[in-house]
Amino acid sequence: MTTSRTTLHRADRVSAILERLAVDGSVNVGDLARSFGVSAATLRRDLQMLEDQKLLQRTHGGALAQDVAYELPVRYRSGQQRSQKQQIARTAVSRVPYEPVVVGLTGGTTTSEVARLLAERSGLTVVTNALNIAAELAMRPRVKLVVTGGVARPESYELVGPWAERTLASVTIGVAIVGVDGISAADGLTTHDEVEAQTNHVMISRARKVIVVADGSKVGRALLARIAPASDVDELVTDRSADPGAVAALRGSGISVTFAGH
Repeated sequence: MTTSRTTLHRADRVSAILERLAVDGSVNVGDLARSFGVSAATLRRDLQMLEDQKLLQRTHGGALAQDVAYELPVRYRSGQQRSQKQQIARTAVSRVPYEPVVVGLTGGTTTSEVARLLAERSGLTVVTNALNIAAELAMRPRVKLVVTGGVARPESYELVGPWAERTLASVTIGVAIVGVDGISAADGLTTHDEVEAQTNHVMISRARKVIVVADGSKVGRALLARIAPASDVDELVTDRSADPGAVAALRGSGISVTFAGH
């Protein structure tokens, strides 16, 4: 993996480090310093911070990937598959009618791209439990914003739990655009956290139409907590990197699968 800039901000830098670890299994401080245009001392501080968060294991001169099944914080995921997520978001937004409609948005990096595009629309009401999406839309006067209460999850910036669920249970949503960590015909929509899963399930239950947005790495994947069965989904918008067998199974279960940009 290469970068197009000689120097990266720290959040972008650590995201790139984690992405490289996911691909190669290990990183070298000297290689990273040359690639990112920063000093070896800066890279060592980055690696120490990530080790403190148990996201990697430091070695002499570098680091090894941790065999982790837990969720990377969203601030470290925002740069991953960015172009694919933007294409997926554009396709999903094209499904939202140009008329007054209530759109539900869960948290996630792809739904955040959706929110940026919806911010240019008029006549929309957006219901969300994601703090970063709420911040994106709060200053957009053409969009009516409804934010749930709840307990904030630092990994996803989502408000979850009974307070969030009570708000969602009291609204009617025309189109819910849902981010997931995994989707498969057998296991449905899944994520890392059981409380987040229940909150997102309530949003889905209040929607007339459900669109899942997920890059190809999440298709065919199953995580700990089930959000909803595949039968609750009307359409999946993904990219061409998705496993063909998993896509075929989802289509066989009655879901319309769309490849963004095609």
